Amino acid sequence: MSPVRPPANLPALILAAGRGERMRPLTDTCPKPLLAVRGKPLIVWHLEALARDGVRDVVINTAYLEDQFEPALGDGSRWGLRIRYSHEGHDHGGALETAGGIATALPLLRQADNAEHGAFWVLAGDVFVPGFQFTADAAQAFLHEPAQAHDLAHLWLVPNPEHVPTGDFALNVQGRILRKDQATAGTPTFTYATIGLYRTGMVEGVAPGHKAALRPCLDRAIDSGRLSGQVWRGAWTDVGTPQRLAALNSPA
Repeated sequence: MSPVRPPANLPALILAAGRGERMRPLTDTCPKPLLAVRGKPLIVWHLEALARDGVRDVVINTAYLEDQFEPALGDGSRWGLRIRYSHEGHDHGGALETAGGIATALPLLRQADNAEHGAFWVLAGDVFVPGFQFTADAAQAFLHEPAQAHDLAHLWLVPNPEHVPTGDFALNVQGRILRKDQATAGTPTFTYATIGLYRTGMVEGVAPGHKAALRPCLDRAIDSGRLSGQVWRGAWTDVGTPQRLAALNSPA
């Protein structure tokens, strides 16, 4: 008897609309996700990992220098992906911030396989995390495990880097994400890796085509007890400065 194949993975949204001011002058002529890391564009590392792990549909939101993305990445067929683009610059006059970008991309995500689940991966196009696995098992846990099935999102967190010394959130032993100022003393804090599994309800009330930050949506999810997380301890770099990019590209 043939082994039962796991269900196909959920679609993914790669956030790639930002200007990358701290990366200037490198980003004066190239959007940050297209800067080369170890011989290939930063965003391609994500595309290869998503394809490897069974994701088939990817939406990329763009704004700054957005005309460069489609010539560089095409329709995704070279990786076995179907890429759709949410062009915030052309369609809405500029970047819409994270929650606005997610809300605006939802119609494209609804065209994907497995869209009926109302859930999807979200990841930033400017982080380098070569060992992360976007597995169907993680997606199925988010959809069906009692501990996560009612959450609006499940986030991956990382140990606090030097540039975020106190972290973004607290994480308790039950895997619930808390506001730092409301957590019990001694609860460890971590930094958001900008990778997560989301449900469409996370951006409920955010109007497509309008700017909206993500943090208020995350805080509402925390306050309703619907935000979970886990720690990623593998390699991770927020490629936010030329110095960090240079360090990644330096010979070992």
